[in-house]
Amino acid sequence: MIKSLFILTTKGDIIIEKHWGGFVNRTVVDQFLDEVGKGPLSELLPVIATSRYYLANVQVSDLFFLAPIQGDVPPLVAIEFLYRTIELFKDYFKDVSEEGLKNNFVTVYQLLDELMDSGMPFVTEPNILKEMVHPPSIMDVLPIGSGNAVQLPEGALTNVPWRKLGCKYATNEIYFDIIEEIDATFDPNGMIVSSHVAGIVEVSAHLSGMPDLTLRFTNPRMIDDCGFHPCIRYSRWENERILSFVPPDGNFTLMTYRIYQQIQAPMYCKPQIVFDQNGGKVTVMAGPKACGGKTVEDVVITIPFPQVVSSANLSATHGNVHYDELTKVCKWDIGKLPKEKTPMLSGSVSLAPGAHVPESNPTCLVDFRVNMFSSSGIKVDSLAVHGESYKPYKGVRSITQAGKFQVRC
Repeated sequence: MIKSLFILTTKGDIIIEKHWGGFVNRTVVDQFLDEVGKGPLSELLPVIATSRYYLANVQVSDLFFLAPIQGDVPPLVAIEFLYRTIELFKDYFKDVSEEGLKNNFVTVYQLLDELMDSGMPFVTEPNILKEMVHPPSIMDVLPIGSGNAVQLPEGALTNVPWRKLGCKYATNEIYFDIIEEIDATFDPNGMIVSSHVAGIVEVSAHLSGMPDLTLRFTNPRMIDDCGFHPCIRYSRWENERILSFVPPDGNFTLMTYRIYQQIQAPMYCKPQIVFDQNGGKVTVMAGPKACGGKTVEDVVITIPFPQVVSSANLSATHGNVHYDELTKVCKWDIGKLPKEKTPMLSGSVSLAPGAHVPESNPTCLVDFRVNMFSSSGIKVDSLAVHGESYKPYKGVRSITQAGKFQVRC
């Protein structure tokens, strides 16, 4: 079972401590901090084995969420519980920070009481929890009562615990956001070395009654590594590749997925960086590619130069260029990619006196965003509503953005 939850800063200060399956000594925190101090945080294992506990942990900015587990518990249950807790705090408090948790510690403890029961996850649906523990507001500073509901919400004890009973809306509507991140590596010739798409389907549902939905995708067979909301009937997806579900009320994540087939990048980046004894010459071009005529926005190209570079003289035909002398990182903020001309970054860099010529060139990191474009080609084919007489208003939006998008020079 999951014994406890510790929320501590990266400096080691405990700000939240909650126990469910019996008291856990704070020495587990010291053991965890010992592991943190052994190397960079990027190499910290998500589950650390000790003599008595397994320490599941997740880092969010400057906070660690630490859950000691004991017994026969799948590690992913603890990891998923931590991520659910973090997402719930974001929903309630807008961000997850030391100050935010301290300012709302009463609500935090009330939520943790509902999230876990005797060491096992219990209620984790935000729409149900908001009826049981009211989100903080300006009224909370007034002494007019508790933020807890006096009775269980309707539907909390039904066979669909993620949805409350008696939902009524004047306008029935449901919106889908298909957000895809491209993780790809390109060689200097622009050929794909490796690539895959990580997708997530976010839903905002405001539907009356108890609707039963059937969602069909185009080309659903190309979807791999799926993760579903509990409302999904998994057997039907396995047999027919159709999503059948009774949706929660409000905002929720319907599914996550990956696609490993080769994809079309919505933009290209062609860097040329050549070093010699006198320094180096830099030329970087960027432009839109096959993205259905959509505008590529929020484009930022980052070039981490070697530490032997002493200075840089770089300019661009479009956007802003910033070079940090301390970190040796150049950021080229293009913004929207123009279609009528090709943005270009050019200039030179100087090496420190006596420094050797770098043996390898840096790798360019590219960020971008394209609205109403799906890099994988996944689209919603149809959505049917059963069990209710109305026809809801439906909307689908696709967003493609860069994950780890790297171009080798």
